[in-house]
Order: sequence, then structure tokens, then C-alpha cells
Amino acid sequence: MAKVDSKGRIVLPKEVREHLSITPGTEVDIHEEDGKAVVEPEDNPEQIIERMERIITETSPERGDTMSLEEEPDPVAQKHRDAIRRGAEDSNNE
Repeated sequence: MAKVDSKGRIVLPKEVREHLSITPGTEVDIHEEDGKAVVEPEDNPEQIIERMERIITETSPERGDTMSLEEEPDPVAQKHRDAIRRGAEDSNNE
């Protein structure tokens, strides 16, 4: 049985991760449904990118000053964006 640590983290059992194709870096949606926690892997790269862009905008030091996609993004955000796009391209080529 999995345990919740002091930071609210749990480790999904290997069998569950394999069954749901959850690998390191997989984005997941976690929500409550009928009193249970539900974990679903996010498989739509466009939704992941939209969510990342919303997070970047919301956490910008000056919230009223948003960055367009043509401007130079934060290097960490760009690294994540590139990784998601590579994953999407790999999925489309399979």
C-alpha cells in the first residue's frame, strides 16, 4: 500500500505506471471523483503546452506584462516546451 509523505507525495506502484504508460516526466491530471483521487495521464501535447503557457503567464513577475510566444522565454520553460514538442513528434511518428 502506498503512503503519503509529509509533502503530500505518493509513489504510484510500478504495475499502475506501466499499465497507464506513465513514465518519468509524464504530465498527469489528478482530481477527486466520488471521494477518490483519480490520476490520469495527459496525452494531448497541445493541452500540456497551453497549461504551461498559462502557468508561465500567471507566475510572471509582472502579471500584467505577459510574454508573447515570439519573445525569448525563460530557459527552463523553453526546455520543457521543447521536450513536450519532441514527445508529441515521436508519438505522431509511431
